Amino acid sequence: MIDKLAPAKVAFYAPLKPPGHSTPSGDRRFARLLMRALRQGGFQVDLASSLRSRNGDGDATRQQQIEARAARLIPKLLARYAQNPPDIWFTYHLYHKAPDLLGPAISRALNIPYVVAEASVAPAKGSGPWARGYRLCLDALDQAALVLQPNPKDFAGVAPSLRSSADQVALPPFLDARLEGAPFTHLVDHRTAWAARLSLPMDVPWLIATGMMRDGDKKQSFLVLSKALQQLGPANLRLILVGDGPARAEITAAFAGEGRVCFAGMLDARALRQLNAACDLYVWPAVGEAFGMAPLEAQAVGLPVVIGDRPGVRAMVQDGETGLLTPEGDALALARAIETLLADPLRRGEMAQAARAHIQAHHDISSAALLLRDALSPLIKGR
Repeated sequence: MIDKLAPAKVAFYAPLKPPGHSTPSGDRRFARLLMRALRQGGFQVDLASSLRSRNGDGDATRQQQIEARAARLIPKLLARYAQNPPDIWFTYHLYHKAPDLLGPAISRALNIPYVVAEASVAPAKGSGPWARGYRLCLDALDQAALVLQPNPKDFAGVAPSLRSSADQVALPPFLDARLEGAPFTHLVDHRTAWAARLSLPMDVPWLIATGMMRDGDKKQSFLVLSKALQQLGPANLRLILVGDGPARAEITAAFAGEGRVCFAGMLDARALRQLNAACDLYVWPAVGEAFGMAPLEAQAVGLPVVIGDRPGVRAMVQDGETGLLTPEGDALALARAIETLLADPLRRGEMAQAARAHIQAHHDISSAALLLRDALSPLIKGR
């Protein structure tokens, strides 16, 4: 009797935010989805470490402390993998604020391929507070055999840092379309339940915006959204804001006096799916957005989107078919696009159907699993 070959083993690492990190975020969510997709593609996945290398303010002392922790961890990982080494090291989300301090050293020591999913290079960070993290990222990319890119914008910036033998492959952002789209079959029930929960009128359009309420681009998106709402004049609607965070007070102040806004706070994944299904339109300015899970989640449940035009967003939303793209940061354009779709329920219905079909065909975890299998298998066979 011949024993089955064991599945190839992937050592998975997310230096920016580990999959088990307590703070909800799209980055953490996508890391977990990547692990699921790898397993679905036939790989054994081992979470190599939960070391978080993020240095948010570029503090040199903090950087030294993080590197010292990584240096102590490397021999422990090598000892752990001595008897059963992985076939591939897989790092998710590599950039100057969160360099990979483990994968390159482990990959060299074990002589295994080093793979990165989502990498970006910002030459402006080559000097200043993040210069050290920038150089570490370039060193890691120089070792990479493959870079999988969810954001088309990153291809050109990363290419000069790769060896001639390395490839970059597009990996469209994805989710479990069957799970995310399940509430579509109970739209009326969900709307009735959420109308009672949030004290919302049933007979006006509901708009939903989802995002962490933190400083930076997220806060800026909420501020642009508040200006867009003002441009909508007295339109009879409700805007539901989902999320929370340290900038909550400033964001609340930006919507002060606006009786059409409802703050839903943080919601778990199941509740968010149901609320998305109950709404009429997903809206988001997407200021500085790389790519986000929220537009995918909205479309999966049949929700048309009005969103700021960014390269990563453009790869997820079919302009004019599943939603409308507007110039990034343009509150007036965002308001006019919202008005256009609110005035045309028939078009919104067509977009709803197109959005669900688009997610199922191009952004489902099953497609990602096949892509990962096809991209990684040659690296293992070529060893």
